[in-house]
Amino acid sequence: MKRLASLSRFTVLGALGLALSAGLPAGAQQKGAAAKGGAGEQFVPILIYRTGPYAAGGTGIFGGMMDYMEMINLRDGGVNGVKLTWEECETEYRNDRGVECYERLKKNGPTGASVVHPLSTGITYSLIERATADKIPVISLGYGRTDASDGRVFPYIFPLITNYWAQNTAKIKFIGQQEGGMDKLKGKKIVNLYHGSAYGKETIPILDAQAKIYGFEVTHIEVAHPGNEQGAQWQRIHQINPAWVILRGWGVMNPTALRTAQRVGFPANKILGVWWSGAEEDVVPAGDAARGYIAAGFHPSGTEYQVVRDIKKYIYDAGKKGNIEPNRVGTQYYNRGVIHGIVTVEAIRVAQEKYGKKPLSGEQVRWGIENLNIDEKRLRILGAVNFLAPFKVSCLDHEGGGGVKFQQWDGTKWNVITDWIATDQKLVRPLVEKSAAEYASEKKITPRDCAREAKS
Repeated sequence: MKRLASLSRFTVLGALGLALSAGLPAGAQQKGAAAKGGAGEQFVPILIYRTGPYAAGGTGIFGGMMDYMEMINLRDGGVNGVKLTWEECETEYRNDRGVECYERLKKNGPTGASVVHPLSTGITYSLIERATADKIPVISLGYGRTDASDGRVFPYIFPLITNYWAQNTAKIKFIGQQEGGMDKLKGKKIVNLYHGSAYGKETIPILDAQAKIYGFEVTHIEVAHPGNEQGAQWQRIHQINPAWVILRGWGVMNPTALRTAQRVGFPANKILGVWWSGAEEDVVPAGDAARGYIAAGFHPSGTEYQVVRDIKKYIYDAGKKGNIEPNRVGTQYYNRGVIHGIVTVEAIRVAQEKYGKKPLSGEQVRWGIENLNIDEKRLRILGAVNFLAPFKVSCLDHEGGGGVKFQQWDGTKWNVITDWIATDQKLVRPLVEKSAAEYASEKKITPRDCAREAKS
């Protein structure tokens, strides 16, 4: 329990709006200095948030991503001899600051920024037109604008692995399984408790569509940023008496929801969280109120995976300063960051096969992302079997069709309780294409001809 107590302390600091770290780790400072030049370097900007109520996510995910890139430099000498460099810029999870950071860092390195991870749906929306004009790809891995999955309209935006609408169909499938079949959803009441932001509102349309298909009644209830006050919302939930509550929270909203649910007598094992509500920092501060709570995920916690063992071997066990507190290695956010690192490095590696083993431009790395095919064979080489689901990206599909697993908190750790559950692409893809076509019409964009590009 020593590790869990430490996590709780960091979460409380984040909830108070204080920095999780007193400043940049030494390693991050060195990478920032190195990122200004060097012919054999590939630059990746880090739009981090170390302060505010969402700091645990920012530091955890980017800590894992930077550790993975550092491990690649130490173990492999970089990507085919090209060293990875990066520099942090504090966004505070604010859209305006995210744009400022993007503009500040986009020209760094010998070829400029190779790829941007906004780690915010709002910042992603703010960067779509800028990054497209600059020819710098944006990876919104497991978040962001869902219809950007249509690469014909959004050539530089990649909501990789599983977008929000697809993930939501897996959640409804899971609820159907728990109720004894999808036909048993008819007449059931489901509450969607969502964060009052672009992220929180993203799945309202798909939930409404699924409610019509399966006959359940959905009520959408908003929680204002940052989510410390939810008494009125849970009183309303108590009155509705739903079969399930979908928790679409972020940061301090999540433990607050679990504690408030316990006070009104709503069972934790009937609360189903999105993967931004399923980290250790979401449940540890809630104490016993979190026991039995279930959340979606596209990866597990744990340090038993070879990729995480390699990071520990080459950084922490070697006495080098990592990019996060050692006790957070292997947590949900950290492992998600490692996946961010994997897709970044693999995109560069794939692009080098076409453009040469040298520092690449954002436009060239974009090609690498669009041609990613991380199958079981590649997962074995990466030491990431069962760490994430196989996925494949294409001109048409900037998502990749990854699966979703569900995990349950037992009071001390997350336990995976399902295999990969496939998303409902027959429902999601036509909605994605319809929304993307509307965006293209509004912005006067001529969609790409993927068939013609494949022949060229």
